[in-house]
Amino acid sequence: MRAAVTGVTGYVGGRLVPELLAAGVEVRALTRDPARLAGREWAGDVEAVETDVSDLDAVRRALNGADVAYYLVHSLGTGATFEARDRRNALTFARAAREVGVGRIVYLGGLYPDVPEGELSRHLASRKEVEEILLASGVPTTVLRAAVILGSGSASFEMMRYLTERLPAMTTPRWVDNRIQPIAIRDVLRYLVGSASMPPDVSRGFDIGGPDVLTYREMMQRYARAAGLPRRVIVGVPVLTPRLSSLWVGLVTPVPSGIARPLVESLVHEVVCREDDVRQYVPDPPEGLVGVDGAIELALTRIHDGEVTTRWSSASVPGAPSDPLPTDPDWAGGSLYVDERRIVVDAPADVLWQVIEEIGGHGGWYSWSLAWRVRGLLDRLVGGPGLRRGRRDEHRLRVDDAVDFWRVEAIEPGRRLLLRAEMRLPGLAWLELRVDSAAAEITDPDDAGPSPEDASGPGRTYFAQRALFHPQGLLGQAYWWSVAPFHGVVFGGMQRNVAADAERRARGDD
Repeated sequence: MRAAVTGVTGYVGGRLVPELLAAGVEVRALTRDPARLAGREWAGDVEAVETDVSDLDAVRRALNGADVAYYLVHSLGTGATFEARDRRNALTFARAAREVGVGRIVYLGGLYPDVPEGELSRHLASRKEVEEILLASGVPTTVLRAAVILGSGSASFEMMRYLTERLPAMTTPRWVDNRIQPIAIRDVLRYLVGSASMPPDVSRGFDIGGPDVLTYREMMQRYARAAGLPRRVIVGVPVLTPRLSSLWVGLVTPVPSGIARPLVESLVHEVVCREDDVRQYVPDPPEGLVGVDGAIELALTRIHDGEVTTRWSSASVPGAPSDPLPTDPDWAGGSLYVDERRIVVDAPADVLWQVIEEIGGHGGWYSWSLAWRVRGLLDRLVGGPGLRRGRRDEHRLRVDDAVDFWRVEAIEPGRRLLLRAEMRLPGLAWLELRVDSAAAEITDPDDAGPSPEDASGPGRTYFAQRALFHPQGLLGQAYWWSVAPFHGVVFGGMQRNVAADAERRARGDD
């Protein structure tokens, strides 16, 4: 069987691909930028196809020859026009699948209640509309409707985790007492894999959920118990609207309000499965479905062990730049401002690299922390990710990982880390960190930094750091010159403190 999978750089898609491969399915990964798959362990086992799901011809080519097509694309948190974008993309995908003869479409949608027209949230209404478009495509379609998905790194889990951990007492909206039926990510993946083999005459939606039906309040208390925290004091009040609730969630948790709002709105109504017909086609495993307690414990174990394979921040920020770092030394694309700093570190290259690879997230940025926090806050105020995304793994990085308001564009283990800025900027920005134990490649005669010989001694390492900015228009020019006076404190301080930490580790100091 050959499966075409969209959303492979997202939370669910990135976990589905290895499950399909383990089941013996050939996978064709549809992505706008195949280079973003470079850090995945399974990247060499799939056929990566550059595809924009809004381009009919591109989708036709990508789906041609596929037995099953997974549609895992949605516009969560992409702005006011997300419904129109979701509608167009679904219509394009449905038409392409029909025209090239795909055997089945599988779509992961949202579990919605039976309420009168117009009472569903915009997010759930859009999920329902996409479901109807795909079911009307003429291609046998399986729609899986899930409510809260619990798993390490999922937006729903992170929202609950940070609310519970950071607030021993909280005032909450009334929806905390609505009933929900969460489902563990591993059961979602099992249903997705099993749906590929449904009989051709099956074309319908299925509600999927775990074995527990409980309130959000009860779920937070169960998290507190699993995490070894005291029982939380939770007081529901009627004045917190979904909009205010999402702003509150965005303030307390790493999940931005643009993503938190649709999640909150989906909890305004009770979301409980109305049927369990999917078990006729995808039977329960011998050990049964994973309950809430089991899902929480599994997620916490993954986080503790540093084995979070995908995270809610895996998907790129809507509107964030994706331009690669300019490689032409003469840079024909306009102004390119560079702040370059070089230093010799009294530590082995592998020790320095360990410090560099752990930068950001809980480890911070090794310089004027107040400036970084203020910059992150300003970015959040204008709709950017700010510093709240943190890292998927506190010790290891791979291509396409989010690191606060940066994203890993390239990584050469032990040698080079290139971060691309995803904060709101009037231009494009990169931060490059390089390690070289011999510094043999540094031959610039105009370089005022240390010479290659300075790093030639045993246990000494050459550390190069570059911040690059390509301004857009007069505003971009003004931005660069307004922040340039602070580079010595921010970037200079970061390089010196990274070097000092590497030297401390090399000495074996605590």
